[in-house]
Amino acid sequence: MTVETSKETLGFQAEVQQLLHLMVHALYSNKEIFLRELISNAADAADKLRFEALADDGLWENDTELAIRVAFDSKKRSITVSDNGIGMSRQEVIDNIGTIAKSGTREFVSQLSGDEAKDRQLIGQFGVGFYSAFIVSERVEITTRRAGFTPEHGVRWESDGSGSYTLETVDKPSRGTEITLHLKKGEKEFLDADRLSEIIRKYSDHIPISILMDKDGESEKINQASALWARPRKDIKPEEYDEFYKYVAHDFEAPASHVHARLEGRSNYTALLYIPARRPFDLWNRDTRHGLKLYVQRVFIMDAAEDLLPAYLRFVHGVVDSDDLPLNISREILQQNPVAATISKGIVKRVVDLLAKQAEKEPEKYAAFWSNFGAVFKEGVIEDDKNRDKISKLLRFSTTRSDAQEVSLADYAERMPEGQKAIYYIAADNLGTAKSSPHLEVFQAKEIEVLLLTDPVDEWLVSHLPEFDGRPLESVTKGALDLGELSKDEEADNQDEKAEEEITAKIKAALGELVNEVRGTRRLTTSPACLVADQFALGAHMERLLANAGQDVPASKPILEINPSHPLIVRLAAEKDESRVDSLSHVLFDQARLSEGQQLEDPAAFVRRLNELLLNLAGEDPAEKGPK
Repeated sequence: MTVETSKETLGFQAEVQQLLHLMVHALYSNKEIFLRELISNAADAADKLRFEALADDGLWENDTELAIRVAFDSKKRSITVSDNGIGMSRQEVIDNIGTIAKSGTREFVSQLSGDEAKDRQLIGQFGVGFYSAFIVSERVEITTRRAGFTPEHGVRWESDGSGSYTLETVDKPSRGTEITLHLKKGEKEFLDADRLSEIIRKYSDHIPISILMDKDGESEKINQASALWARPRKDIKPEEYDEFYKYVAHDFEAPASHVHARLEGRSNYTALLYIPARRPFDLWNRDTRHGLKLYVQRVFIMDAAEDLLPAYLRFVHGVVDSDDLPLNISREILQQNPVAATISKGIVKRVVDLLAKQAEKEPEKYAAFWSNFGAVFKEGVIEDDKNRDKISKLLRFSTTRSDAQEVSLADYAERMPEGQKAIYYIAADNLGTAKSSPHLEVFQAKEIEVLLLTDPVDEWLVSHLPEFDGRPLESVTKGALDLGELSKDEEADNQDEKAEEEITAKIKAALGELVNEVRGTRRLTTSPACLVADQFALGAHMERLLANAGQDVPASKPILEINPSHPLIVRLAAEKDESRVDSLSHVLFDQARLSEGQQLEDPAAFVRRLNELLLNLAGEDPAEKGPK
């Protein structure tokens, strides 16, 4: 293996510079978290060594006692955090320190607003990490060597955080990483053994690796060094649960809730699961790996065991410690392992039960959860048929009576008037489009509540949830509307069916292949026309979603429904000029498309026809140069 001995100066990735600047200026009120982050990274390095050493025992290098050491030098104004974990190679130092490898970094940086309070909150969602060292330091040195490499492959990294860093190869006899912080003036408080011990106990007491500090010439263990999840619940303080969450989730804020359980039976395991207080910025990033930390008999195995959690619970953080899984289990084996399947089933039940309890006992807390993660949790209706009934009871929607996503299907069903047989919904791109849809007119007139579905997943959700508590879910934009007993209307019964047939035939002749059918409707009260899909067709909104996702979906022809009593339809029925009938019919069709949030295939033609009609209304003939 070739050893690079040259010393070189490299520039930080642009996002690193922005993050460093923001962190130093936004987190000054909570400086002490730098020690938590450095110790957390050291613990991760120890966990990784344990895992890699399962396959290569030589990585231990005759040193199997893992520990993290914290030391300070008052004269040099420095703090050193060292570990004998996995360490880093030269390239790993460049990848992990000179750049931010975490996916979604550019998206994170683009969300920074310049508002200190908001940006501080956003940092918490991203995770602070190593760069927090510069909150208190004017210069930082890292000396590291990867386990299994020979001593001459040590690497020294140094930077003042201003935009560049130096990198050189050095001799390092022992594996692991040593980080030395040269403190800024005014940071004297951290050059005190009692103060450092206080911070370690506050933030890192739960870490299952000894954290040692030299006091009076002796090495003293500061933390309990026991796996928090393995301790009895009655012995764990709320703040200890919170700090452990920040460690496993790399979050800045305390969690919204947690569940801690020891399960014994066919499979014995302990689970400590957390629901965050806020949605992480990269929740929708496909490159981000979600999952739980997996331990087997206290030995770290995997940082993000995705197969233990279904995708719709990807916001859950925590650890699982199994007594029964093999120590050498891989991601591929985990997918097929029956013990892992049993653990996953139990974890899902615990999380869903926790949310159900919140929804019943703490509705405000559940509302906050739904605001953050409802759009993800809805996927459970599609993915998890075994828990579909439970999940359906936890769904929340906006409705024509409430903009806030706070209405459950049970709430809706309870408010249904006598005679209403179905749960009605409309899917649209946003609340504004949904609420202004002409399809809602008859429902508003009869005071029938309609669910407003605006999340992209909602169309798939209702396709997997055909009914709730024996009541079918029906789209107000599909099929012929039948309100049953609610549709009794004296005026509607007196419609001239022959006149209706004549006008629908006239409009169909004008529109030709643009529509599948033209028919009269009773769903409109103030609009002249609307588009509906066949009962078993995808629908315009679903077609747009699939098209935006890159799917090749042949568009189906819509049905144009007209309001026979509307003045425009009455006027069109009386029109003898075929060219004007054609223009009016196309304008009606295009207006109906616009009201659904669709784009027109030929906007210029729509504008031209509309202008012609406006000119006629003003008493001018567009075919002539002057007034009539």
